[in-house]
Amino acid sequence: MQKAYTNIIQIAGDVITVEAEGVGYLDIAEITSRRGVSLAQVIRIDSQKIFLQVFAGSRGISTGDKVRFLGHPMRVATGDNLLGRIFNGNGLPLDHGPVLSEDLVDIGGPPVNPVKRIIPDKMIRTGIPMIDVFNSLVESQKLPIFSIAGEPYNELLSRIAIQVEIDIIILGGMGLKYDDYLFFKETLNKQGALSRSIFFMHTAADPVVECLLVPDIALAVAEDFALKGKRVLVLLSDMTNFADALKEISITMEQVPSNRGYPGDLYSQLASRYEKAVDFQGAGSITILAVTTMPGDDVTHPVPDNTGYITEGQLYLKGSIIEPFGSLSRLKQQVNGKTRSDHRAIMDMMIQLFASYRQAIEKQSMGFQMSAWDNKLLKYGKLFEDNLMSLKVNIPLERALDLGWQILADSFSPEETGIKRSIIEQYWPKK
Repeated sequence: MQKAYTNIIQIAGDVITVEAEGVGYLDIAEITSRRGVSLAQVIRIDSQKIFLQVFAGSRGISTGDKVRFLGHPMRVATGDNLLGRIFNGNGLPLDHGPVLSEDLVDIGGPPVNPVKRIIPDKMIRTGIPMIDVFNSLVESQKLPIFSIAGEPYNELLSRIAIQVEIDIIILGGMGLKYDDYLFFKETLNKQGALSRSIFFMHTAADPVVECLLVPDIALAVAEDFALKGKRVLVLLSDMTNFADALKEISITMEQVPSNRGYPGDLYSQLASRYEKAVDFQGAGSITILAVTTMPGDDVTHPVPDNTGYITEGQLYLKGSIIEPFGSLSRLKQQVNGKTRSDHRAIMDMMIQLFASYRQAIEKQSMGFQMSAWDNKLLKYGKLFEDNLMSLKVNIPLERALDLGWQILADSFSPEETGIKRSIIEQYWPKK
């Protein structure tokens, strides 16, 4: 039995300070108060001053209450019994199912040593052409989705969860509206994807400290499945809410703020989660897709700015489409040479022609006379937007490549595309 302490010296927001010794960073404590037993986690150690964040909030806790440290970090249940289940940020059921207490693993462990990692070389198919064709998602990749409030990023995540060719989906929601939570639940259930999914949900009405646990719990469960040979995709929404929770806690603890009030270790906090993406030698893998909303559509905001240094590219969701310019998968070259021999040619030329299409639109809007080539570009760009860029399009990679050839053939002659003759002879649509 661990020693119980009653010398709580400060309560500030959801953070309490107690004098204790022999306590480890991130250890869990039980606080016994008149409202019952609450769990808290050590978030800072200053000599004998131990700072704990109370998961359910500090309301009802007084300075005379008992604090007992359990001597280990927070743990979460793992295993197949989690599949199809929905939990909150504490790992407790939201679906009225049983509480799971077997096969517990610690959360917040270190990432895998980079020396032991496998070079990513396997594509994950999503059924979305703007990802599969132009910014291929690679197994064990960490990729953010940069967007702004109001864009359909949660709809995009649910589409990916339904269509992606992967073993297990783990969805972590942070600061979600209740409607978003219901949307995820009902959409995946209706499309038959709930049976291979696990939800960890924190809504805007839940205690802010629970928001910080969601990525760690989701990734701890993902790691356990990956070590058992499963290919796991972790979908997180929204990492800006996670960073805002970090900021709120750091302000409560009176830490010296950094850029725009965020804590000085924001980069490390984000990196420690994203670096969990890995392909294990002889086992499974963890791939991370995480929404990062940009306040004011400002990519220099601290959260997207730091994220860009950590991750391997980004997808820009703007105007309800994945924007071709700005979106980048830095690992796509590892896989799109292995899909079909025309993949890179289609990818490069269609984006190049689409850039010319955007210039033609600008030229038209300024009242310049349009050439025959400009008119061809306008036709091409409209076909491209309607048939490949729309998020409503749901087709396999090979069909998307064939559709790309058809769009080129409907707009240009083979010579005008600039694609190598040998590839054109093999793939140009026959009349």
